[in-house]
Amino acid sequence: MTIISPQHPAAAHSLHGPRRVLVLGATGTIGQATVRALLRRGHAVICIARPRAGVGGRLTTTDTEKLLTGATLRFCDVGEPGALARDGIRGERFDVLVSCMASRTGAPQDAWAIDHRAHVHALHAARNAGVSQVVLLSAICVQKPALAFQHAKLAFEKELIESGVTYSIVRPTAFFKSLSGQLDRVKRGQPFLVFGDGTLTACKPISDGDLADYLAGCLDDEQRWNRVLPIGGPGDAITPRQQGEYLFGLLGQTPRFRHVPVKLLDTIVGVLAALGRVLPAAARKAELARIGRYYATESMLVLNPKTGRYDAAATPSTGTETLFDFYKRLMSGDGTAPERGDHAVF
Repeated sequence: MTIISPQHPAAAHSLHGPRRVLVLGATGTIGQATVRALLRRGHAVICIARPRAGVGGRLTTTDTEKLLTGATLRFCDVGEPGALARDGIRGERFDVLVSCMASRTGAPQDAWAIDHRAHVHALHAARNAGVSQVVLLSAICVQKPALAFQHAKLAFEKELIESGVTYSIVRPTAFFKSLSGQLDRVKRGQPFLVFGDGTLTACKPISDGDLADYLAGCLDDEQRWNRVLPIGGPGDAITPRQQGEYLFGLLGQTPRFRHVPVKLLDTIVGVLAALGRVLPAAARKAELARIGRYYATESMLVLNPKTGRYDAAATPSTGTETLFDFYKRLMSGDGTAPERGDHAVF
């Protein structure tokens, strides 16, 4: 079951050929891949980035320019109202806005500042610059919202849908980088950590490149216009236990697991939440613990609203690279595991 919004009148127009594309969130791994996919299609790509970008603000402007070769770079703080129009758009005309931008931590203040308000300001500025099409990278987990960043994303999705522009809201399943945190543990001979028995959840992981191609394809594929688009990678849905078994198999070892009770997460959340009533730092950690618990117990698949169950068969697939292909490359020394930043659990 593909989730579809009502057909929007703006879908009647068609855009073809190279366009001027404004990209937000270009320095993230998905953002970088999306910039490359847009450039391959011949679009003129203008990327907006912070002067100190990346995890922990480690990237200088020179670093960012090297990462996004072929695109035009403009530096500003999108969290500052008016900065995008003044320092990014600069009175010029654009055709499309593509946003891969997301809050770094998912904590409430960060989420509402970036996932909602910064996007609202960007949408208004982009429309004033002539943009008539928006491609938004969202997340499949918003279909069952329980966390601040999910509610913030949904609030902007609603505003985008009601804005009158042609939109594509892409909700991917799990990213490869979020499922690569235990590679080193397994290499060191340590057990693979799972919540419960390791089969509580499942997902259809999607690679950066495959997701980027899908996002870039939204510019021209009218079947993706004015729709909410859940998307996963190729192959069957896989559980954390299957991930661990495959990694040990690559090393020729017998799988070893350490089972973490979900009740332990509940206890951690409860203690931090209680401390958070008097200590702001504990409140922030409590929200991060809630995020960890959510991903430990909820599948990243399409949710059937009638049954309340996740449905792998109803979760669309795209691309060619599987998570196991990715694991095989990393274990063979071909490439390095991506930096996971503030969302790392293990």
